[in-house]
Amino acid sequence: MSTQSAAARTERSSASSSDRTVSLGDPVQFLPGVGPQRARALAQLGVTTAGDLLVYFPFRHDQFQPTLIRHLEPGQTVTVVGRVVRVRLSAGRGRQSVSATIVDNSAQCTARWFNSPYISDRICAGSVVRLSGKVGEYEREPQLVNPRLEVLEADAQPVDEQTGAFLEPVYHASADLPSSAISRLIRLNLDRLTPQVEELYPEAFITQRGLTPRRDAVVRMHRPANVLEGDAARKRLAYDELLAMQIVVGMARRRRRYVESSRPLRVSREIDRRIRRRLPFALTRGQEAAVREISTDLAADRPMHRLLQGDVGSGKTLVAIYAALVAIANRAQVAIMAPTELLAEQLFRNADRYLAGSRVRRALLTGAASASRRRQLRAEIAEGELDLVVGTQALVQDGVEFARLGLVIVDEQHRFGVRQRMTIRCKGPSPHYLVMTATPIPRTLAMTVFGDLDVTTVHGMPPGRSPIGTRIVLPRQIDAAWKLVRERVAAGEQAFIVYPLVEASDAVQLKAATQEAERLAAEEFAGIRVGLVHGQMRGDVRDRTMGDFIAGRTPILVATTVIEVGIDVPAATVMVIQHANRYGLSQLHQLRGRVGRGDRPAHCLLVADSAEDAMNARLGALVKESDGFRIAEEDLRLRGPGEVLGTRQHGLPELRVADLLTDVSLLNMAQRDAKSILENDPALASAEFRRLRESIWQRYGDRLELAATG
Repeated sequence: MSTQSAAARTERSSASSSDRTVSLGDPVQFLPGVGPQRARALAQLGVTTAGDLLVYFPFRHDQFQPTLIRHLEPGQTVTVVGRVVRVRLSAGRGRQSVSATIVDNSAQCTARWFNSPYISDRICAGSVVRLSGKVGEYEREPQLVNPRLEVLEADAQPVDEQTGAFLEPVYHASADLPSSAISRLIRLNLDRLTPQVEELYPEAFITQRGLTPRRDAVVRMHRPANVLEGDAARKRLAYDELLAMQIVVGMARRRRRYVESSRPLRVSREIDRRIRRRLPFALTRGQEAAVREISTDLAADRPMHRLLQGDVGSGKTLVAIYAALVAIANRAQVAIMAPTELLAEQLFRNADRYLAGSRVRRALLTGAASASRRRQLRAEIAEGELDLVVGTQALVQDGVEFARLGLVIVDEQHRFGVRQRMTIRCKGPSPHYLVMTATPIPRTLAMTVFGDLDVTTVHGMPPGRSPIGTRIVLPRQIDAAWKLVRERVAAGEQAFIVYPLVEASDAVQLKAATQEAERLAAEEFAGIRVGLVHGQMRGDVRDRTMGDFIAGRTPILVATTVIEVGIDVPAATVMVIQHANRYGLSQLHQLRGRVGRGDRPAHCLLVADSAEDAMNARLGALVKESDGFRIAEEDLRLRGPGEVLGTRQHGLPELRVADLLTDVSLLNMAQRDAKSILENDPALASAEFRRLRESIWQRYGDRLELAATG
């Protein structure tokens, strides 16, 4: 089967007549087979240079096991690979047909297409083809009628040497550029571009780790000789990604440790005593451990850069308030930044409650404040007249300057763009930096995306928390859900009812909070006060509604996901989540965490759109599991890191090859190697790692500083 098909000859002719000096940094448009139109389609996939195309790797290889022609039996559905020896176009009785004789190393068969004359333009004698279809018989010879046709070249798809199966690369594609077209472009240019691929590490480094040379890995990732070879290529390229990322976060960590300095904020026995006197209850064992770690960091002359995480309701906010009061006791200012006005207001209310009667000067700064109020607050912040400022991204706007900023606390940090997080840290001279998240972060994700942060985990729950019984409810069972809500309200408890939309939409057939709040108040819960809160409400109206619910004056609150974090209502014991199959697993866990915060049993009802949706893997995981860290691992498996934590905003490039669930051992090796490399060569200035340094700079570019932000 060494004879090339007509398509192959055309492609190779195009290649031979094109400029062979295209470099990896040149626009992809100048590669053979691309041109302006395909270049635009490739740009939509993030491919703008020849080098981008070279590392646009397939996400899997499909295996096709061809059947030998001599084994074909009538009635079988098969795939046959063979060479065309004759093509005939015939017409008669009002219809045309194209027939081709196909041979492999065992026998010959016929393929016939009716009313498809264009087939004769696609194949000719010598074409190598793959046919898929049902076997019939014609003149005592096997025949495939109207089979699926794919024109191959002798080297188009690699064949697994062990199984004889064809390995077909499958690429992330678009409507304008299918995977098969991407495969042809890469096949046409692979041999042209791979000689320009440079090795990143010394030969001994590669040998010691059992890695495939990088140039070979790039070729085999697209065109493996067998499955094992493809696995080895993927391992090498995944390691490269993970090592580069670990080096970047390691550089950021070293810079803060050895270059940046910060004002120490020390905790004396008297300061500790005064702070604890203000807290509403004794710290749990997990909170005590977190306070010790944070206090040690604050007392150092280098800036703290710590991630504070814990499951829903574990008491992270109290730990953060402790840290803030330590800074204020040292006459430093504290900024707490939250992603939404609702969460900022909740944080400020908590802080205000803890600090009632104290001399701590505090204020809330959000976009909802009037222009005159914002001017007044900016002046007070700049003059050092405010000790604690809680706010949204209004804190990072031009004109907000702190007199003596000592500590920055960022809540739910993955919801902010990385530039916003960098800006708030630049509002003072190397302030200490504490990140809070209520989304437990799987270890592999933390090592990769937050590898430059020291991690503190608040283990355990405050005493008195009740378990939350979680179950899936079908639409036909909704009356039972409303009955449970009425029963719990009659017992003096409260309920959340969550909807995905604020207003009804023609685009999606989902129930919406605004319309459902009116309906529920008039029908299901007639005579019971029903509140409504969502992100599009005016701040004063939302505050009033939330205040009534928190105070118990409103038993039932209809809401969107604005109540996902930061809302603490101990009397709330029931949550009904409508269209639950539409949410991510971690988001469902966060929503569920709004109930069960008191000493009474709690219930979370997940209303699925249909019986089929009730089988959703996320819903099943939530029913079985209550541990936030195990839930986060499952969410990572189901949706990937970019969706779980919004890491696309983190400033680090997305991983193209590495998989954070399956590549744990590779990640551990990359972390160890990055530490060793940086200890011996902090700037990667040596000749042996020159190409690695250039590769990291090329991949990260001006995002290096953003990646250091965390």
